[in-house]
Amino acid sequence: MKPYVICLMHSGLDGRTHPSRWRPKGAGTDWFENIHEELGGDAWVIGRVTGSEFAKGQPYPATDMKIPRENWFARRDAKTYGVVLDAQGKIGWGRSDIGGDPIVVVLTESVPDSHLAGLRGEGVSYIFAGKSEIDLALTLDILNRELGVKRLLVEGGGVANGAFLRAGLIDEFNLILSPAIDGASGAPFVFSSTEAESDKRAPIAAMTLESTRQLGGGVLLLRYLIKNDPSAAGR
Repeated sequence: MKPYVICLMHSGLDGRTHPSRWRPKGAGTDWFENIHEELGGDAWVIGRVTGSEFAKGQPYPATDMKIPRENWFARRDAKTYGVVLDAQGKIGWGRSDIGGDPIVVVLTESVPDSHLAGLRGEGVSYIFAGKSEIDLALTLDILNRELGVKRLLVEGGGVANGAFLRAGLIDEFNLILSPAIDGASGAPFVFSSTEAESDKRAPIAAMTLESTRQLGGGVLLLRYLIKNDPSAAGR
């Protein structure tokens, strides 16, 4: 069964997401964790680039081990899991959790045995969701079936957010909107894509503004419900 998927992001008025570049500085940047906790997800997911910011380790050393391409879990009893999309196995973690939430890495079957051995050695769970590219719908199915995830928070990078959006998998979008502007090129956006996916559009049939909440200091929380058209996914 597909979990209910909420994308939660925090941006300035121009949709850019690096608070260090916003002007004025410090405009409501302390709200994200509060809203994250309020939404009460069973798991949250980020992409490889964002995940790398939490990594403490180095690439894992070579091994002679032959490890089957089967899902492997260090823990199944956590209240919340931190899920990271890392298709080719680039991140050496040096840790097994982020903020107390056990890490679950989403891989493809093309990763080397050395990476799987390294993850196991550090107690990092992993699942396989494709041969060479991650199938996000399959990822959600595995998280639900294996770990009981019923409510998932997508908290990008823009590329990861955009991939979920174009796959028609996001049910709700919560945007924390700060009274600040970046206004320069190069900063990431709430939703983005790789060059190869730049001509694909999200299959959104409708968006409904469910609520608007003032958080203080000019910061707003906008909650939209999304209706997807499965027949239009990936067009």
